[in-house]
Amino acid sequence: MSHWFHRNPLKATSEVKFDLKMVASDSQAIKICSDLRQARKRVLELLPDANHEISVVEPALTLYLSLLRGLIEVPEEESSDSSKLRHALRFRWTQSMLGNTPESHFDAVYDLVSVLQNTAFWYMKHASKIAGQEEVSMEDAKLVHRSLRRGAGLLKYAQDEWVPRFLESPSPGSDSDPRVHTAYLNQATAEAQEVTIARAIELNHSAALISALANQTSKMFTTAADAITSLDDKKFGHWTHYLRLKAAFYATYAYNYAGQNLLNQDKCGEAIRALQEAKKKYEEAGQLCKDYAHTRGPGTQAKPEKHQFFRRLAPIITRTLEKCERENGMIYHQKVPYDPPELELKATYGLVAPDDYTLPPLAPLWSPVTYAAFDLTKNLADDPSAKSKASEKVEGDLPPVKEAEIHQTSKDHKNNSGCSLM
Repeated sequence: MSHWFHRNPLKATSEVKFDLKMVASDSQAIKICSDLRQARKRVLELLPDANHEISVVEPALTLYLSLLRGLIEVPEEESSDSSKLRHALRFRWTQSMLGNTPESHFDAVYDLVSVLQNTAFWYMKHASKIAGQEEVSMEDAKLVHRSLRRGAGLLKYAQDEWVPRFLESPSPGSDSDPRVHTAYLNQATAEAQEVTIARAIELNHSAALISALANQTSKMFTTAADAITSLDDKKFGHWTHYLRLKAAFYATYAYNYAGQNLLNQDKCGEAIRALQEAKKKYEEAGQLCKDYAHTRGPGTQAKPEKHQFFRRLAPIITRTLEKCERENGMIYHQKVPYDPPELELKATYGLVAPDDYTLPPLAPLWSPVTYAAFDLTKNLADDPSAKSKASEKVEGDLPPVKEAEIHQTSKDHKNNSGCSLM
């Protein structure tokens, strides 16, 4: 089995100077401001390039978040209070699906969530990069799987732990909108499960297990698509078509392997009906491929019906259906049911869950003494919300992130599953 992935643009942001040094009264506090600026800049330099290794991106993220924690939480043991510095600086970010107009918030939690989301998108793009190689080894497949689980984990952590602490509800269509979050989370998890299915086929696992995994994966893509259906079709329609075609594609796989499983149980009539349903779902997926290719919107532009992941499936269904019909005519003579068989709802194993994530410990530079050295009464007494509105009018849009190209092979993969993730 070969896979093909749709990827949306990264979020853009503007530089933050961390000019709290103007209200800092000791050298450690001034150093924290400098380190915050450099650490944030480093993360933002890495994320537009999915060719970087995880071992380069993860430490950079960890360093920045360990420093950023001091702007969010009071650096004292057992304190659950918000830091006095949380609303001292302004952060501007675009949303991945809403174009170049940024949101602006005096809130370090907003920057935390945005950085976690953007890093999650990097992990998803990194998975595509690894899987787009001409040869995908077992170790590569594990890295793809890990990248997608890690991306899902960052999204889940940001949404569950930090978005509820926003001062305002997320704006419609933003990356923290529960509908958009649900789509991203289910997409990343389902794509990780695609790797599991490919390996199950490669290792000749039972048709029943592969059918159940494919059915569950189809449902994840459907949940993702349903979540964003109510949003602006001009912005979200392209992405929605991708999710719908992937749902139909894995429903095809689910019915195909259900048919194989039924044939193995000598239920030839039911097997034929399952494969007829597989053929119908494949035709639906074909139409959705065309809809996707002709719909404009943010994210990957491609003709998925020309990819190996789509082309490889049709002859498999045809061969299995012909075999069933031949054997039914010669041996079984069973009636073909009117309705397709019920698919297994839950795989016995192989289901993917997002990786658990939690923030790194507070950077050692932060201490109660250093925290106390910041005196916000010096020059930050203005109303943040008023400053935010005034500056937004002046500064306008942010340029889109210029993302590095990643190589994607055009050659078909030669392994049993044809697994290449693009």
